[in-house]
Amino acid sequence: MLNEMISIKNPKSQAAEAFRTLRTNIQFSSLDEDIRTIVVTSTQPGEGKSTVISNLAVTMAQSGKKVLLIDCDLRKPTIHKKLGVSNQVGLTSILSKEKTMEEVIKAATINNFYVLTSGPIPPNPAELLGSKKMKSFIEELHGYFDVILFDAPPVLAVTDAQILSTFCNGVVFVAGYGQAEKDAMIRGKEHIEKVGGKILGVVINKVPQNSRSYYYYNYDYK
Repeated sequence: MLNEMISIKNPKSQAAEAFRTLRTNIQFSSLDEDIRTIVVTSTQPGEGKSTVISNLAVTMAQSGKKVLLIDCDLRKPTIHKKLGVSNQVGLTSILSKEKTMEEVIKAATINNFYVLTSGPIPPNPAELLGSKKMKSFIEELHGYFDVILFDAPPVLAVTDAQILSTFCNGVVFVAGYGQAEKDAMIRGKEHIEKVGGKILGVVINKVPQNSRSYYYYNYDYK
């Protein structure tokens, strides 16, 4: 549930402060362009990318940015569960022209924070995400939101994150502490760069709380 997000429930915590640092790092990660569209992915399931992107969306909204979080995991969507909202309609409803943007995007209880869930799971996720309709939809969203965050499936499992990276300003990888493998991260990075995507950095998630920092952000991951 939204109110259970650490950035809301315990805003003075070390983890919440780390999300604010992440927000700042992303903001200053490029001097040549505004970072307005960001894909968040991982190399494998269970590394916490949906938790990270939800808290990042909250902290960006708290800074005054109008933020839209889109669940682009059209295979195993979780954002609606984390935020406690319905998923009867969503992104796929818009792409299939069954619903309009105004009918589907939901305002959260946090000011400036909006959510677009995945909607019904389609038989062709990659084709939908790579369609002209998706690209034009993202372009349309620029007129309404300052920042758009895309929760994408693991990059090594399917091509969805690669496809989205071609539409967006950058990609953030989430790596579970003691879980992510270096070789997998390098392959994931290569997958994104192969299609011209830009890596913004890596968030190390699930770091033990007695460590010096809960999350770590690195611009120059090699």
